[in-house]
Amino acid sequence: MATRREIIALAAGGAAAAWLDAKSSSAAPHEAAAAVAEFTGGKSPERGKVTIELPDAVEDGSSVPLAVAVDHPMEADNFISDILVVSEGNPRPAVATFRFTPLSGRAQATTRIRLAGSQTIIVVAKTSDGRFFRAQKPVQVTIGACTGT
Repeated sequence: MATRREIIALAAGGAAAAWLDAKSSSAAPHEAAAAVAEFTGGKSPERGKVTIELPDAVEDGSSVPLAVAVDHPMEADNFISDILVVSEGNPRPAVATFRFTPLSGRAQATTRIRLAGSQTIIVVAKTSDGRFFRAQKPVQVTIGACTGT
């Protein structure tokens, strides 16, 4: 039978392990940068053309509205083919990828995302001829949604 000291030590160790796991469950900014680099093939995206509609602050990160749009033609030989949404603070930085064709009419998407805490959202758009455009926006989150607690 375990003594009271052993039980307390075991509980304290379990709490410390859970706390450390929660602290390490968010992506570091370099992981988000790696996701962007993989998407762009190492090319540097140009700033501009991408619009992000995201609240400046939210109370609960479990369902945050996000709208992205790219001001670019959608012609047969010149269109936005993909949009990547990356989160610098979620356990998995690549939050969403949207695919488009010229028949899409406009390169825009609306969704809801989960955010683990206050962080920066990065959106990168890829054109059919291999150019990239980027924008980013910070969001403050009071209660995170991706920590599993």
